Amino acid sequence: MEEFNEAMFKTKVDNIFVKLYTSVMKGNLDDVKHFLSQDVYDKFNNYVKELTSNGKRNMYDELNVKNTRIISRTKNNDKEIIKVELISRYMDYIIDINSGNLISGDNTRRIEKRNILTFEKKLNAKDIGIVRKCPGCGASISVNTSGKCEYCDTIFNQEDYDYVLVEILTN
Repeated sequence: MEEFNEAMFKTKVDNIFVKLYTSVMKGNLDDVKHFLSQDVYDKFNNYVKELTSNGKRNMYDELNVKNTRIISRTKNNDKEIIKVELISRYMDYIIDINSGNLISGDNTRRIEKRNILTFEKKLNAKDIGIVRKCPGCGASISVNTSGKCEYCDTIFNQEDYDYVLVEILTN
C-alpha cells in the first residue's frame, strides 16, 4: 500500500474543486464526473440542467482556492474517509445564456466561502499507476484530464482506484 502524501492529496482536492465549479460554468460535468460519487454528480448535474432549461448559467469568475486543510481522516470496514475544509474565493453570479446579461449575484467582487468536502477511497483500491486504458475499448485514457474516453465515451471508474468526492457542503 502506498504512503499517504498530504500535500499531493490537498492538491488533488483543490483540482477537483476547481474542475467541478468550472464544469458547472461550462454546463457539462463530463470532465469531472469520474471524480464524483453518483450522489454528488446527480446533485450538480440536476442543478446544471435546471439552469440550462431556464436559459441560465452560474458563473464563478476568478475562482481560486485560498486554503485547504484536512479536518479528519478515518477508516471503516472498507473505506478511508477524509474530510477537508477548503476556503474558496470567486465571483458568484447567474447570467442569461443567450445574451450574457447579469440576472442575479455580483460580478464585481469575489466572495469567500467555506466548503467541507468528504472524500472516500476503497481500502483495497487498485494501483492507478498501472491503469491507463479505457475499460470500454482499451484505448489509452487520460484520467486526470477528463476520465472520459475520447473514442467510445466510457467514463473511467475512479472509485476502484482513488479518492472520490462523496459530499460537498458550502456556507
